[in-house]
Amino acid sequence: MYIDTKGKVDYTSSIEQPIAQLQTEKLKFEKRDREEKIMKKKVLGALLVAAMTMSMFAGCGSSTDNKESNDVKNDGTQAAAGDDAEADETLTVWAWDPNFNIYALQQAEKIYQKDHPNFKLDIQEKVYTDIETALITAAEAGDYSTLPDIFLMQDYSYHKDVTNYPGIFTDLTDSGIDFTQFSAGKLADSTVDGKNYGVPFDNGATIMAIRSDMVEAAGLKVEDFKDTTWSEFMELAKKVVDKNHVPMLTSSGGSEIIIEMLQSAGASPMVDGKIDLVGNKALKKAIETYKQLIDEGIMVDYTDWDQYIASMNKGMAAGVIQGCWIMSSIQAADDQSGNWAIVNMPKLDDVEGATNYANCGGASWAVSSNCKNTDLAFDFLNATFGADVDLYDDLLVNAGAIASYLPAAQSETYNEGNEFYGGQAVYKDIVEFAGHVPGIDYGAYYSDIRSALTDAITNVVQKNADIDTEIKNAQD
Repeated sequence: MYIDTKGKVDYTSSIEQPIAQLQTEKLKFEKRDREEKIMKKKVLGALLVAAMTMSMFAGCGSSTDNKESNDVKNDGTQAAAGDDAEADETLTVWAWDPNFNIYALQQAEKIYQKDHPNFKLDIQEKVYTDIETALITAAEAGDYSTLPDIFLMQDYSYHKDVTNYPGIFTDLTDSGIDFTQFSAGKLADSTVDGKNYGVPFDNGATIMAIRSDMVEAAGLKVEDFKDTTWSEFMELAKKVVDKNHVPMLTSSGGSEIIIEMLQSAGASPMVDGKIDLVGNKALKKAIETYKQLIDEGIMVDYTDWDQYIASMNKGMAAGVIQGCWIMSSIQAADDQSGNWAIVNMPKLDDVEGATNYANCGGASWAVSSNCKNTDLAFDFLNATFGADVDLYDDLLVNAGAIASYLPAAQSETYNEGNEFYGGQAVYKDIVEFAGHVPGIDYGAYYSDIRSALTDAITNVVQKNADIDTEIKNAQD
């Protein structure tokens, strides 16, 4: 309480006044001052009683028993910040996209409220660039009070931000969430120095979507393209190209598919925290393969995203290799329903540990260091995104969100055939693909590596530059 000490009585007076009058006036003022002090004590006493009464009523209405007031515990020590949060079952969350991520939060909230009727999410919609800016601003200012309890974060940002701004995050390793139930490749993106900082949400497993009608026109079957090496794939693709007069694959350009090839071999551009491009056998093989695909007309690059999507929708290519989220764009061509199929991507030839699986894109849920009730945040995430197959069934049907939670593949919803893909149970297959993705560490410089490799690939393809020289330039 702040007390204003202004307004004290001034007992001084003019020297011309008689002494008796001054003494009389002084006695009057002293009496009035004593009466005012007595009244103030009575008022203050009444206020303290009222405050104590309100505190008792507040304690009775709290969801937490024996709650200490005034931030002091019974043992006389200062109460922890989290103690006040025990009675509050509201969590603030930052996310983007009302039809996808925010819809997922709303459904998760409803599920959790079944056993926790007082629980509520304060969902605040923010585009991802604004979220990242707010995180970095808080970290650089050393003031994390502006952060929400939970936020959605792009997977590629985790290593960079956890390394540079560790104060933003709460370690989830011992949160009770069973991280073994998620795709290892997806999980690796939010795992830094062996600690978990994110609960995987959507699935970014790489798929090869191909036109079954064009494949069959070339005298081949969709099954022929499963579990192939890149050299085997190219021999098959040439037949499709010759028969249909369109490239087998369309690409959005840049280094995206190179990174997917690299991950499929379990090869990282980082080793022991240092950039490792020079001497990276898988990387050189990936760039050689990329150049061959372009040179032989098997793949075409589009630097414009709209043209890239149009190449699929208008039948200007017989397939695409991309994160499974590309399916919504493929399905925009209603007239092609029944003429598409999903298989895994080819694997690099002659590279030890190479697989047919990779991941591209996606996001995970993080708990901020500003969360006042981490137990509630942990339990909410564990009970919903960390365990509820019914939730993932709903998100698949109503939001098109494919789970990276591996048990979801066993549900009836995920095992249903999809008419657009010729009755194939594509979602079950995609979750199974995710389960085989090698986990690799991209380090804190994922975006920089991608940018440097894009420059290298552009020079190799367009200028016929030496691959080894370009890899060295990229590393530098």
